[in-house]
Amino acid sequence: MKKIICFIVFVISASISAQNSAYTVSSYFTEGIKAPNTHYIGEAWLNPVLQADGDLTYNITKATFKANSTLDWHKHESVQVLIIVDGECYYQEKGKEPTVLKEGDVIRCEKDTEHWHSSSKNSDVTYLAIYGGETPTVWTKVVTQEYYDSVAKKLSE
Repeated sequence: MKKIICFIVFVISASISAQNSAYTVSSYFTEGIKAPNTHYIGEAWLNPVLQADGDLTYNITKATFKANSTLDWHKHESVQVLIIVDGECYYQEKGKEPTVLKEGDVIRCEKDTEHWHSSSKNSDVTYLAIYGGETPTVWTKVVTQEYYDSVAKKLSE
């Protein structure tokens, strides 16, 4: 976990120090683009901080979800790490109980593990998603508003 956080700090520092140079620079601070309403409910913004290519084998995406927003069930062909940088979210892997993650929490989802994550009912969430390769996310099942609401109720008890 410390290695991941150190790496992210390095990337941010490098981005800040290279702002006026000939380097390709992206900003962690940019909100990103509003995501189209595909495979989720609510409002989301995505900022692809780093993208996999021939030399880089992983992606770092900053995602911000407004309160009461959720992704559908999905999986990745690589491990995915979520670093919660602001707010609160729900997270669940298939066959396990849902849980609440808060600012500062880091969770690792193993490759090909079906899961979903979202903002909480009353809090926006911003997280960094780190995942490998250029293979797209595999969407498996819709998270309905009814299911999301039942998880929110259960986790608030």
